Amino acid sequence: MEIAVVGSGGWGTAISMLLHRNRHEVTLISYSKEESDNLAATLENPFLPGVKLPADLHYTSDPAAVSKASLIVVVPPSFAVRTTVKGIAPYLRPDAVLVSATKGIEADTGMRMSEIVHEVTGKRVVVLSGPSHAEEVSREVPTGVVAACEDQLLAEIVQEVFMNDRFRVYTSSDPVGVELGAAMKNVIALCAGVCDGLGYGDNTKALLMTRGLTEVARLGMKLGSRTDTFAGLTGIGDLIVTCTSMHSRNRRAGILIGEGMTVQEAMKEVGAVVEGYYATQAVKLLADRLGVEMPITNAAYRVLYEGAPVGEALHSLMGRKKGKEIEDAGWS
Repeated sequence: MEIAVVGSGGWGTAISMLLHRNRHEVTLISYSKEESDNLAATLENPFLPGVKLPADLHYTSDPAAVSKASLIVVVPPSFAVRTTVKGIAPYLRPDAVLVSATKGIEADTGMRMSEIVHEVTGKRVVVLSGPSHAEEVSREVPTGVVAACEDQLLAEIVQEVFMNDRFRVYTSSDPVGVELGAAMKNVIALCAGVCDGLGYGDNTKALLMTRGLTEVARLGMKLGSRTDTFAGLTGIGDLIVTCTSMHSRNRRAGILIGEGMTVQEAMKEVGAVVEGYYATQAVKLLADRLGVEMPITNAAYRVLYEGAPVGEALHSLMGRKKGKEIEDAGWS
């Protein structure tokens, strides 16, 4: 199958390598000619140090290259998805299958990435997400993800295209839950990093991750997703990997903030897009609009966008009024 991967960051490059190993004809499309030429000349991506790229991958910056592909994977940073998809939309084949592999929510609209792709192209979109560090996928570390779409056939096409003995793909009919889990875990991972930077322990991180997942599910249910999705790979699975690994840019940025750097200094030090920064603003606006209580997200917003001291924000969470862990506690 001819496949185009649009976005040549670490994740887009790792996806391209995976699909190439699966014996597909793959074109990796960069946002600039300079980036594309550099990949072709060096066969290396700075985001994947020590990983050699296949020489017979096709490297280009021409959006028209999608015209040959029957499957297109859209994977730029979340803030660039709308612009990127507008650039390729005129060249899409009528029968092309679109896959959204970017994790995030658009700040201005509160739209999920697949919703943006659908709005721009008019096509149904399969969401591909899960606990999948690019650094590990590029080295063929065993990984499991989810292909989610309301259309079962499209989800199963993507499952077949991506799956191999090192990359297991499950299907789901709940793209809303899958995408919310993917976007929200970046917010929680930033907070987990802050806790690490402050020197807090495992108890704190367990509390944060568990209550963070409760916030994700609360927002998801309001938007029509299923609760069991958040117990799966794109819920608890993605949350675990992002909150505990040094591969996570969100956690690394959070550590630096907890150690005393400003937000902007931390993101500059990480040297790549910190999706949790953008997701925090987008999720807060969405939750406020829907009237969903999300105290961890609100605390993160105060630190990232209003300059609140991290210690103060975290202590305010611990000092909230008493509550039950589960709303329907079963008491009469």
